[in-house]
Amino acid sequence: MTWTVFLDRDGTLNEKAPEGDYVKDPSELRMLPGAGAAVAALNRAGLRTVLVTNQRGVARGLMSAADVDAVHAALTSELAEAGAHLDAIFVCPHEAGTCDCRKPGTGLFEQARSADPDIDLARSVMVGDAASDIAAGRAAGMLTVGIGPRAQGADQAAGDVAQAVEWILARVSLSR
Repeated sequence: MTWTVFLDRDGTLNEKAPEGDYVKDPSELRMLPGAGAAVAALNRAGLRTVLVTNQRGVARGLMSAADVDAVHAALTSELAEAGAHLDAIFVCPHEAGTCDCRKPGTGLFEQARSADPDIDLARSVMVGDAASDIAAGRAAGMLTVGIGPRAQGADQAAGDVAQAVEWILARVSLSR
């Protein structure tokens, strides 16, 4: 059974927009240093990589689903330049408290499992920079890696996604 690494987007793979704002356009996407190489390392190790991201700017009318798709196309392109890819992308476009897919809910993971029944959440890791990322991963029964000070309570702390991937690859190799 292949391990799955669920990755948050903003603050994990790319720079987060200022508080109250969103990455609404591909021109606003700024990849974090080493993010592409980190995802490529997961790919080379044969791990499934899935992006799970809250994008309530859609619900607030600040961007459209098409805008989110355009940002993801740019993200996919940036990753490809680093020899990396995502196996799937799942987005929660809803306002807080209106759905079960918004992290810290587990709906995005359930969507991923519906799309790929081979996903075993017990053999998965959630990587993110926010408490909601860590809470979602824990609620789904996954290992968690928190990036930075806002992601407290994770199984492992990391300074960036490259450190997170280093820990994941060591952990996965021990379990094979």
